[in-house]
Amino acid sequence: MLILASQSASRRAMLTAAGVPHEAKVAGVDEAAVKASLLADGLDARALADALAELKALRLSLRFPEALVLGCDSTVAAPDGALLDKAESWEEARSQLQGLRGGTHRLWSAAVVCRAGAPIWRHVDGAKLTMRPFSDAFLESYLDAEWPAIGGCVGGYRLEGLGAQLFAKIEGSHFTILGLPLLPLLDWLRIQGVIVT
Repeated sequence: MLILASQSASRRAMLTAAGVPHEAKVAGVDEAAVKASLLADGLDARALADALAELKALRLSLRFPEALVLGCDSTVAAPDGALLDKAESWEEARSQLQGLRGGTHRLWSAAVVCRAGAPIWRHVDGAKLTMRPFSDAFLESYLDAEWPAIGGCVGGYRLEGLGAQLFAKIEGSHFTILGLPLLPLLDWLRIQGVIVT
């Protein structure tokens, strides 16, 4: 059995759809405090996603030492390199999306598996996403339709929904953009005998 150290609906849905037996548990990590500390140490977006994914997996792995514990995290770097957090309000989401509009940003998704309090597998994958120059009217109708669901999404979009209309071009794995580098994880789980080869 795999334990997912996340309550993310999209990550749970991906694992379920791919036939991976798992249960989801809260990692209990103060992400804001840890992120602030890691950023103060100079970590970039890719390294930050990896470190947060590892921390989440480690935290639960210490409680469930016999289990495989999967920690995940995603970060978004705006075109100017600034890292975005999950928007706390409709207005903040609007501001973030205005900043991303018409430009190309990077998204990193990391997955780390721990057992007995130690990382035993990891993968970090990136994607480049180019938003189209949508109108303010579209942006406001999008936010009215998608808020508050997108409040839990870094970057303010769910690609599996109306958020697809924000984009002109995407380079990278759909799964990575949804928050989990699924295909490399599935390969590793087959090698481990967690899923049938």
